[in-house]
Amino acid sequence: MFSHIMIGSNDIERSRRFYDAVLGVLGAGEPLRNQNATGQTRLFYRHDGGSFGISEPLNGEAATFANGGTIGFKCVSAEQVKQFHDTAVAHGGTSIEDPPGLRESTMGALHLAYVR
Repeated sequence: MFSHIMIGSNDIERSRRFYDAVLGVLGAGEPLRNQNATGQTRLFYRHDGGSFGISEPLNGEAATFANGGTIGFKCVSAEQVKQFHDTAVAHGGTSIEDPPGLRESTMGALHLAYVR
């Protein structure tokens, strides 16, 4: 469904350290680093046909994210969900909502973990 997702960052190197760790759990390698003509740095993680990008805002203002927004990374097992969660927390993320585990929803049963 998605070709890529791009998020903004106010600290690109801190973001790189965090996403190197958590996306490494999923099998993503080192990001491609790109600097545009006006000097903003962008990182692109490529994996399984998709891209996850992190960019310093192009307009020079602070990066923000909508309250209630979610980006879900696909894991192949309950164990990988827990490993992703634990790696995120170990690298500065905050666990939110319930602990990693099975959730029943209108979309069916999903094994999830939420971190900020």
